[in-house]
Amino acid sequence: MKKKANYLSGTIGKTMFKTALSMLPGTIAVSGYNLADTYFVSMLGTLPLAAMGFTFPVIMILGCIFHGLGVGVMATVAHAVGGEKRAKAARLVTSGMILVAAVSAILGLIGFFSMDWTFRQFGASGEVCEPIGEYMNIWYLGCVTGAVTMVGNSLLVAVGDSKLAGFFMMLGLVLNVLLDPLFIFSWGMNMGIAGAALATIISQFTGACLIVWALGKRHKLWRFRSLTTRIVFPAWRQIVRFAVPSMLGMILMPAGNGVITRIVASFGDTAVAATAAAGRLEVIAFMFPMSLGIGLMPMIAQNYGGKLYSRILRCRKIAMSFAFYYEIFMAVVYFIAAPYIVRFFTDDARVAEIMTAYLRIVPWGFGLLEIHRYCGFFFTGCNYPHGSAWLAALRIVVLLVPLSLLALAFGSLNGLFIARLAADLLAGFIGWALVVRMTSNLPADGEMILRKR
Repeated sequence: MKKKANYLSGTIGKTMFKTALSMLPGTIAVSGYNLADTYFVSMLGTLPLAAMGFTFPVIMILGCIFHGLGVGVMATVAHAVGGEKRAKAARLVTSGMILVAAVSAILGLIGFFSMDWTFRQFGASGEVCEPIGEYMNIWYLGCVTGAVTMVGNSLLVAVGDSKLAGFFMMLGLVLNVLLDPLFIFSWGMNMGIAGAALATIISQFTGACLIVWALGKRHKLWRFRSLTTRIVFPAWRQIVRFAVPSMLGMILMPAGNGVITRIVASFGDTAVAATAAAGRLEVIAFMFPMSLGIGLMPMIAQNYGGKLYSRILRCRKIAMSFAFYYEIFMAVVYFIAAPYIVRFFTDDARVAEIMTAYLRIVPWGFGLLEIHRYCGFFFTGCNYPHGSAWLAALRIVVLLVPLSLLALAFGSLNGLFIARLAADLLAGFIGWALVVRMTSNLPADGEMILRKR
């Protein structure tokens, strides 16, 4: 590799926050793709905008699958890099990216040929089906670019090149914003909603090409020679062992949100609109902690692979303390500023009232919610990939949905917000306790961990 990854040496806190700052533009860029497409498509009218709304759940589900594959490749590569097994890391990167490209191509083809059936299941019918088809015809056939870009950027972070990953992510967003109006509107190529999909695919393809170059020329991580099935299949099994639990945990989140939306709908359309708007404001509170989390899992995995277990303990203390106190500060900000913030989003007194209640109750659980998310990274990085899936199931299936149904039984919308708060607090505390126990039982630095299979 051109330069040694910096997760194994130096001050942990400095490395952690330096990585977070370098990934902050990338975190913004992830949300920026959908925001840019939605903004420009909204200028075409209500029907294309509604079509975009129908595409989001499908794209989100496929994104969960791609993200899960990315976690699988990232974790195994970081373990190899931490153990200074360069040849193994290169084989895992090459095998992993072949798997990502193959899976995304197959899913794209399945989606393309089952498009009508898929979107009927989400309630699409009538005139909206035409713009959905125009957008997804292009998106499905080009979804390989999105998968390769997503996983490739994760690999750059895994080998300690977070600055370049963040740069590529922001470059893709800028290119997408520039191409959207050129392809969508009549003064350009006049492709309408299809132009938004093409702009996304081109920007992602550009990013994918740059990532392929960086992984090969900058980090020497392509190893196609002597890559036989005897090497590829064991690598795939190793990757899938981490990928499947991550996929399941990720898919539970939109599934749980869908259930909660149905529960909120029982309180009327105003409640749905208000909670949806307030929910979008949550992103602000999680922006920097999310950036820190991007580098956290590969840092843990590299140190685990290098048998530097004391550094994992230090990672846990710094990351979780930061998440807790940062989000407590954000909760105070939301509590004080909520009545003033909502004025920028609605003139409806009832909507403003619901949004204010949401922003004064739910954010008090953000600290432990972020800790809950970090706990998944610790389990994955420490070779317990199933732990992250169990934690996600605990929060969504065991706590959030039943508590929300209890609030519905009492007919209390504020009770629903309290149910969300309780689920976040309980899930975060349980996750924290389990991770403290796991990391406290790690052996001394340099010792091998022996596990029964």
